[in-house]
Amino acid sequence: MVGDDSTLMQRSPKNGLSCKMVLQAVGRVLRKGKGKPNGKKPPAEEKKLYLEAEYTKVRVVDFDLKELVVLPREIDLNEWLACNTTTFFNLINLQYSTISEFCTGDTCPAMTACSTTYFWYDEKGKKTKCTAPQYVDFVMSSVQKLVTDEDIFPTKYGKEFPNTFDSLVKKICRYLFHVLAHIYWSHYKETVAMDLHGHLNTLYTHFVVFIREFNLMDPKETLIMEDLTEALCTPLPPQPQNHVTER
Repeated sequence: MVGDDSTLMQRSPKNGLSCKMVLQAVGRVLRKGKGKPNGKKPPAEEKKLYLEAEYTKVRVVDFDLKELVVLPREIDLNEWLACNTTTFFNLINLQYSTISEFCTGDTCPAMTACSTTYFWYDEKGKKTKCTAPQYVDFVMSSVQKLVTDEDIFPTKYGKEFPNTFDSLVKKICRYLFHVLAHIYWSHYKETVAMDLHGHLNTLYTHFVVFIREFNLMDPKETLIMEDLTEALCTPLPPQPQNHVTER
């Protein structure tokens, strides 16, 4: 895993919980009781825990996230895309670090989300099937290289963005989406056990609103998580308020 040590925490669960402690918490808090295969029929499709109402309603903010992604007046579009893309990279890297102890070659032999397996393509276009932690390391390493390249993500006044900047941002967003999808699909129980699902839900919603606002991903690429997107991007109903009637 790569990233700025000043902004990214180490790969360890919240509050210093050990792997064993978190797994025990998963068993206590999220005991769902899977049926065992009988050897004759494939097991029924596992229910998507992250779609249950008790979890989708948990967020760390209660305002419209679209307000955060709309391009401000007098701000250059590329500057805005660069700022947000870098921020999402750091936040998603941080979110993954909280469950990375549970994402191993044994638990996640392929980079999957729902029924989709992601393959890594190197700079020469060579297709490689790798474990989920390997894939995420490839993602974070390549994105880190891009966002710290002054010729691509310039930080000095007067430096121009390259003509390929838009396509590079789209590529980064596609990779980051894969990481978020994998966390939901393979590590949501651990995330809930550490009480970090509100942060994950808010991060996912913010990211999806951003990519939709600027058309940074083909809707076909995000279709595998459309049920979650619909659940999270639908505004929450207003909370009832107690009104005192003056006499």
